[in-house]
Amino acid sequence: MTTATTTQTADGTAADDATRTRVRADLWFDPVCPWAWMTSRWMTEVEGLRDVEVHWHVMSLAVLNEGRELPDGYRALMDEAWGPVRVVTAARLAHGDEVVKPLYDAIGTRLHPGGRTDRTTVLAEALAEVGLPAELLEAADDDRVDAELRASHQRALDLVGDEVGTPVIAIDGTGYFGPVVTPAPRGEDAGRLWDGLVLMTRVPGFYELKRTRTQGPSFG
Repeated sequence: MTTATTTQTADGTAADDATRTRVRADLWFDPVCPWAWMTSRWMTEVEGLRDVEVHWHVMSLAVLNEGRELPDGYRALMDEAWGPVRVVTAARLAHGDEVVKPLYDAIGTRLHPGGRTDRTTVLAEALAEVGLPAELLEAADDDRVDAELRASHQRALDLVGDEVGTPVIAIDGTGYFGPVVTPAPRGEDAGRLWDGLVLMTRVPGFYELKRTRTQGPSFG
């Protein structure tokens, strides 16, 4: 016998589990985070394997670490982290949600497997690759989109709390930090990880699994 239950998605939309087959995923990322990049590659793989509707959103390590005591080197990285996430936010505001994932792909490919550190050039190249106006680069160095950036960031924290990093994923409105994985699973390995996470979200009161990381991000 099928029992109908109602699920709240991340944007507050109610969905009937008995009649709905497509699962909604919301993934929050910071373009400079290598772990978010790994998760995004896995989620991209899942899109081709499962009936899932993925929505991509920004969050910010710079915002997350505001007011925290940080080593000087990491603080400098956080200062540099504003630019990419601001440019993605400005692009979304001007050109719609559909540009978020292609622009993230273009930026992240250069920063992570590409190992690039010339972020201004990376952002300019990524905008050109996606066919977006070059003047969006101006958003990197001012705070004109920060209110919207912070609002998107806060939507992630509202789901999982503030003792997390990036990425954050919500499955039909139930959010978790992670998954943190390296290398990004491919094929049915990716699909099975997704299936397990979907099942996990169906268990009320389940909060956390964790183990110490022994590997860094593997971009191969």
